[in-house]
Amino acid sequence: MKVLLDTHLVLWAMQDSKQLSAAARKQIRAAEASYVSAASLWEIAIKASLGKLSVDSGLLEEQLDVAGFQPLPITWQHTVEVRKLPMHHRDPFDRMLVAQAISEPLRLLTHDPELRAYSDLVTVV
Repeated sequence: MKVLLDTHLVLWAMQDSKQLSAAARKQIRAAEASYVSAASLWEIAIKASLGKLSVDSGLLEEQLDVAGFQPLPITWQHTVEVRKLPMHHRDPFDRMLVAQAISEPLRLLTHDPELRAYSDLVTVV
């Protein structure tokens, strides 16, 4: 199984936060590959520039690479998939993650139960 982490899980994993559940840790460790979307790094960079997060985006990228996470770029196919999604959720970053999970396919690990409405590829951990 290949997994895609939502933005919260990326941050929690890299901070070794207690907010990252045991179930999430287990699925990440067991995954054939774990991906981090460019959308998540974009969201983190925006929130850091607004002062909502204290994260060095460049350092985070290095740490993700060292930790073995795979980058997932945003493709045209992903943007087409976003257009097909119903408006269960309005956050554009989360919608892109769902679209990427459906397109690839990947299991999206998230803390947001609202995303479950999109696909059985979404796992709330």
